Amino acid sequence: MKFYFFLLLSVSTTILSAQTNSYEIAFENAVHHEAVIKGSFPKLKTDTVSFRMSRTSPGRYALHEFAKNIYNFKATDSKGKTLEVLRPDPYQWQVIGHDGSITINYTLFANRGDGTYSQVDETHAHLNIPATFMYAPELSERKIKVDFKVRNDLGWKVATQLPLVSGTTYSATNLYYFMDSPTEISNHSIREFEVEDNGKEQKIRFVLHHNGTDEELDAYFENVKKTVLAQKDVYGEFSNFDYGTYTFLACYIPNASGDGMEHRNSTILTSTRSLAEGGMEGNIGTVSHEFFHAWNVERIRPKSLEPFNFEEANMSGALWFAEGFTSYYTNLILCRAGVISPEKYVEGISGTFNYVWNSPARQFFNPIEMSYQAPFVDAATTVDPVNRENTFISYYSYGSILGLALDLSLRKEKLNLDDYMKLVWKKHGKTEKPYTVENLQQSLAEYAGNDFAQGFFGNYIYKSEMPDYSSLLNSVGVTLKQNSEEPYFGAAVSLNGDGHGEIKSNPKMDAPAYIAGLDKGDIITDINGSGFPDGQQFSTYIEKLKVGDTLKITFNRFGAVKKTTVILKPNPDYSLTLMEKEDAKPSKKQLRQRTDWLKTTP
Repeated sequence: MKFYFFLLLSVSTTILSAQTNSYEIAFENAVHHEAVIKGSFPKLKTDTVSFRMSRTSPGRYALHEFAKNIYNFKATDSKGKTLEVLRPDPYQWQVIGHDGSITINYTLFANRGDGTYSQVDETHAHLNIPATFMYAPELSERKIKVDFKVRNDLGWKVATQLPLVSGTTYSATNLYYFMDSPTEISNHSIREFEVEDNGKEQKIRFVLHHNGTDEELDAYFENVKKTVLAQKDVYGEFSNFDYGTYTFLACYIPNASGDGMEHRNSTILTSTRSLAEGGMEGNIGTVSHEFFHAWNVERIRPKSLEPFNFEEANMSGALWFAEGFTSYYTNLILCRAGVISPEKYVEGISGTFNYVWNSPARQFFNPIEMSYQAPFVDAATTVDPVNRENTFISYYSYGSILGLALDLSLRKEKLNLDDYMKLVWKKHGKTEKPYTVENLQQSLAEYAGNDFAQGFFGNYIYKSEMPDYSSLLNSVGVTLKQNSEEPYFGAAVSLNGDGHGEIKSNPKMDAPAYIAGLDKGDIITDINGSGFPDGQQFSTYIEKLKVGDTLKITFNRFGAVKKTTVILKPNPDYSLTLMEKEDAKPSKKQLRQRTDWLKTTP
């Protein structure tokens, strides 16, 4: 998340102080997930001041109603007089009758530790600022100071990208930078290292709140360092971090909710996996993804997200690039850094590839239009059923597979995606000049030629066609193949507790289950007169059958007994494997291309 922030120069200390909004936040009732917040707003010039809770959060695109967790709101003037408060809508509190100064007090309930919400308990105060602090839109350009009243009895310390004033008081140059600055208050551990770039030293700081050992953190931090340095190689230089520091805020604790969220000079990383129980391997991908955003999306910024709107959903047609190309690099970087093997990396592409390639959704939306869906899917909530299995492909996955295609296509032309990203960085990242999708095409034309750029954008971005992945992967010694003898049903089925099977997903269009008229929620009671195969996974049962087998199915829908016939088709999924694993010997050219791609020793 990038925001412009403005330095206040040649201003006296008195004037600066008068134009500063101040907050205090305390956690005496942390055991019940409460924080008590006080905000002071001096030198007010309007009769009525509106205080709001944000409805969005930097890096997220859907609406989040943070106001629902606010209560005990009170407002007073400089003399302590209680002021009248109006509620014109659910998101704001209008205060009238002040004497030029307003102090607000309220209680926040916070119990979700992720990249969007806040969590307060006796293990930590995990604060995403939009979910925590009210703000006055008309005062958005004022400097902000915030005093985090830490629980010394719990050994708490403050970690944030905000610059320290003194003690536990931090500052922000304006509202936008404040909102973009998550804060972790806990008894955490810190590891850091210096990076030198273009004659300037910057600090990479890794803050970890966990229940593990220092030895586990030390080992994990080595992989973090490798990942950070491998990402720098893509762009040729680091971003110019404000205040000279980039901070990872990691919570690997049982009460967290798995997530990752980028910010201008920091990122939140949350997981229930401890380093000792799978987190050493399972959590590092989020580190890679979020740090790549320090370039791509924080500074290489879609124009459609500028300025970020805290009151409405934020929509962009460029998320296939901002999120998707970042996803492409996530595991590629881990491979280049030696954190995962080339074999694991290549085979790991299979799931994402199949999700995109086999989705019926491409007939409805191209990658730009899939990006438009973000406000409905990016941690959004809904109570009505949706048909995402057939109508939506995540822009993370769609963009990742297109990033793979573009990289391998460029390499056939003795070019590469890294150098294209460097060009986009130079034109739009270092200059912080927001881009449009048209700008991305123009940059590709500048790098690879107009015909190449028109072909890629015309076929795969503005339309939803798919490249020739078999040829592209073959160029780097990777085999793409299907198992035509593996049977396919086309819907997820699980035991429902009474020996029957419930269809848990909307059947894929044109899949056997779809053609047979089965639907989500149907209860399968009998298959070929033998009941439902109780005691085993339904997928395991299907695997033992053959393509073309006929399943005469009895099922219950809305209390009525129905029958249908399913004829199993070949599984449409592909697998990606290194040629060597298939007893095929790649040529020297293929190995050389693979080495250049993965930056590994052949």
